[in-house]
Amino acid sequence: MTGSLIIAVDGPAASGKGTIAARLADAYGLPHLDTGLLYRAVGVGVLDRGGSLDDEAAAEAVAQVLDASHLTDTDRLTSGEAGEAASRIAGYPGVRAALLAFQKGFAAQAGGAVLDGRDIGTVIAPEAQAKLFVTATPEVRATRRWKQLTARGHDIAFEAMLADIVRRDERDAGRGAAPMVQADDAVLLDTTDMGIEAAFDAARRIVEAARAKHGL
Repeated sequence: MTGSLIIAVDGPAASGKGTIAARLADAYGLPHLDTGLLYRAVGVGVLDRGGSLDDEAAAEAVAQVLDASHLTDTDRLTSGEAGEAASRIAGYPGVRAALLAFQKGFAAQAGGAVLDGRDIGTVIAPEAQAKLFVTATPEVRATRRWKQLTARGHDIAFEAMLADIVRRDERDAGRGAAPMVQADDAVLLDTTDMGIEAAFDAARRIVEAARAKHGL
């Protein structure tokens, strides 16, 4: 691979975007950043400090001192609690400003990078050569997340998981600062009826088409 390749993978919770992004990073030898972990780490940090997720100043203070060492406890950061906390604080302008430069710097590193989140193709790296918007029906996404959490020993009803997915979708799409939307030039990848191998294969073909278009 020659030239710099930025791959932006956006989509709602439990759509498969994180797994797809990680697989693409491995395939192309690129560094990968799950930007959702940044917001989850901030949310968890607020809770660990005894603060309120409704306190924007408290969330901004945590975001300003966040570094890579806060992203290593993936079991906790991928919990339902952390996901809800992330969605609650992700719309705060102060939090977004504190994390924006970090994400942009990651995307701009030599050779390129793979980033997944909700606004990569629209806000963080609008210059990305390959843009994917990965989605699936709320029911399928809720099933995936429910299986993931119950396998870890969490006691949660499927109906509650589905309601949480729908609520987070509405919040992420409706927030004033960088709402979750598909970039005009992003390719839609619906993984509702796909296993991970089929989804990755489809994603790889999307990236290859983008590479060919940009001469990479």
